[in-house]
This record gives sequence, structure tokens and C-alpha cells, in this order.
Amino acid sequence: MVRRVAVVGAGSSGLACIKICVDEGLEPVCFESSDDIGGLWRFKASPEPERSSIYRSLVVNTSKEMMCFSDFPMPADYPNYMHNSQLLQYFRLYAEHFHLLRYINFQTTVRSVTQRPDFSLSGQWDVVTINRDGAEERHVFDAVLVCSGHYTHPALPLSDFPGYETFSGRCFHSWEYKDADACRGQRVVVVGIGNSGGDIAVEISRSAEKTFLSTRHGAWVIGRMSANGLPLDMTAITRFNNILMLLLPKTLVNWAAERALNHKYDHRLYSLKPIHRLHRKLPIPASSSV
Repeated sequence: MVRRVAVVGAGSSGLACIKICVDEGLEPVCFESSDDIGGLWRFKASPEPERSSIYRSLVVNTSKEMMCFSDFPMPADYPNYMHNSQLLQYFRLYAEHFHLLRYINFQTTVRSVTQRPDFSLSGQWDVVTINRDGAEERHVFDAVLVCSGHYTHPALPLSDFPGYETFSGRCFHSWEYKDADACRGQRVVVVGIGNSGGDIAVEISRSAEKTFLSTRHGAWVIGRMSANGLPLDMTAITRFNNILMLLLPKTLVNWAAERALNHKYDHRLYSLKPIHRLHRKLPIPASSSV
């Protein structure tokens, strides 16, 4: 008997899971709450509750050489670091090539996933869904793969900023940000220097009257390209480098890498020098807009 597998979500992970299930002789049934594939990488002009959200100019910070599925290379004419629309198109090509859309139930929300009463013997799951017509359906699966992603609930701790109640300007999370038009001619402070904070601060600075980037701990900023114009992640993430990281003293590795980064731009000069060593936290990729 063919084992049935529920796949929750039709983003990048969901599509890969559907394909692997088919390869392994399983019967995947994917439930996607929206009306299309792509998950996080589907740009919407207005953010939707309970869904991840990206800004219009977003470019991926992982190169196509490292990001593509191993059995489906990205088109040769794609840039090393793609705009979000190109990545979504790649997912469409992938789904079409491997005939994955036939396994996806769109506009179907998974309401609950629970172990069956005889789970200790059968290993099966009860899955309750709601379809596009609002009808509830019950299913039994041998396995469940949850590919629903994250970044769906923005954390906006305004209560940690005394006096925000009297602030006459707008306070909003990057989850709501779409482009710099809303900040044109204004004085803007971007709080946080993660990937989104760095990108958005650069973009806003071109239209705002003044842009400030606030960070508690600083960050190591690293370029996306390496020697000979190759993507940095492609040349840095290798078995050889991994062995070196295990064999060499971490202090020496940090010193050498930090020295190289500071040769490009002195982090202390730009008030970016962090309190942590380079390999304690992920560095921040330099915005493609810089």
C-alpha cells in the first residue's frame, strides 16, 4: 500500500518535499492556503495577516549556485544574486518541469494535525483542512511534512521605547515595508542591522531627508562577491574551508577574517564594529544597493 504524506505549504521547501515524495514512491498531498506557489517569495503590494511579506526591491543574499535545487540548475541568464521575482519564476519552472502542481490543493488551510488514537501502532495522523468554500475536510496520512515557513508574525516591541505614545510619526515593522516612497523627504531611523535593516536603510537613504541606522551590538558587514568575481558563499562554503575551521584556532581564524573585512571598510570608522567576534554570529551581507 502506498503511504500518503501531507505537505503543508507550497513554498520552496514544500515543492522540494513533494518532488522527493514522488521520487520515493510516496503519495504527497500538498495543502497551500494561498492561491499560488512560492510562499515567502511571492511579493504582494500590501501585507496580508498571517503571511510572510517581502519588499519590492528584495534581492536574495544566497547565490544561485548555492541556492538552486541540485537536480534543476537555475537558468544561465539569471544573475548570481536574483531579484525576488526571478526566484519565484525559478520555482514555477521547477514545479512545471517535475509536474508538481497536480499534487497541490490551493486555498486550503490546515486547521489541525493530531496523532490518531492508534498512533503507537499505525504512526498515522489526522489532518483537518478547510477548503476555499469554507468546508471542513478530514484526512488520514502516514506522515506530515510541515513546510509553512516563518517570518509571519512581526515583532514590534513599542512598549520597550518610552514615549512612543506621544510620537507623531509612524512606527512600523519591516514586515509592512514595501518601498521607500512612504519615507520620501522624511527623517527616518531604522532599528536593527539584520539583513532587512541593512537593505531597507540603504534604500530609504536615497529618498529620505535623513536616515539613521540604529544597532545595539554592531555587525560584521561582508560583500557578496569573492575573488575573480565569484559569489562569496560559493567559494567560502567548501569542505576544505570547513576542515580548516575545525583545525585552526578560532582566535586566529577570527583575526584573519576580521582583518580582511576591515581592509575593505573599517568597521570602527563607521561605528559598526560589533562586540562579538566574526564567527559568533552570521555577518550581514552588504546590500546590493551599496
